[in-house]
Amino acid sequence: MTHNINSSVIVTSLGFKKNLSAYPRRIEYRGISYNFIDAGLRCMIRSGSQVIEILTMTDGDKTFRLRSDNRGGTWTLLGVNF
Repeated sequence: MTHNINSSVIVTSLGFKKNLSAYPRRIEYRGISYNFIDAGLRCMIRSGSQVIEILTMTDGDKTFRLRSDNRGGTWTLLGVNF
């Protein structure tokens, strides 16, 4: 079951891959913290000079789809699969 959310979230912890690309390790949404178990799957979307990154992450129970503006500040929770 998928719930579409499309709401800003706070990334409270970041991880870094070997190539130093950052990914969220923990987010906070509506006062609840979710810890991700790995770096997830990543998709880069480019439109002109704008780059958007979509990440699919899991906490071991639920799957989260996140969007980054790829400028280091804004993260949006697009949806959660239960």
